[in-house]
Amino acid sequence: MTEKQSLKASCLCGAVTLHAKNAKSEFDACHCSMCAKWGGGPFLGVECGSEVTVDGEISVFASSDWAERAFCGRCGTHLYYRLKAHNAYVLPMGLFDQRPTLAFEKQIFIDEKPDEYSFAEKTPTLTGQEVFKLYSE
Repeated sequence: MTEKQSLKASCLCGAVTLHAKNAKSEFDACHCSMCAKWGGGPFLGVECGSEVTVDGEISVFASSDWAERAFCGRCGTHLYYRLKAHNAYVLPMGLFDQRPTLAFEKQIFIDEKPDEYSFAEKTPTLTGQEVFKLYSE
């Protein structure tokens, strides 16, 4: 069972702060093409549930029918990915003010991962189709 923790996060310039009340103690790597375009490579994110508060000026972009991505309105730091139907936030692991101890849980959209890199850790993997099935249940 996943242990939950309360974590604080902030953007690069400090204008936006976030508080995740129920962050998981694991992180996932997403290899989808949107995450690669968003951040220049795989997205390393922590599932934080729906109890996330955001203070500061942000810009929100509806990146698909089912999700949105937010940025700091001043420095452009990537703040979160949110699944609209579940109001589920995923925060980049690098945002947390105190680096939590996190376990590498899984890799998603493995079918979109480029051949140019791979992680040394062996984790469970899900294709895009498996991810959509998992979150539609």
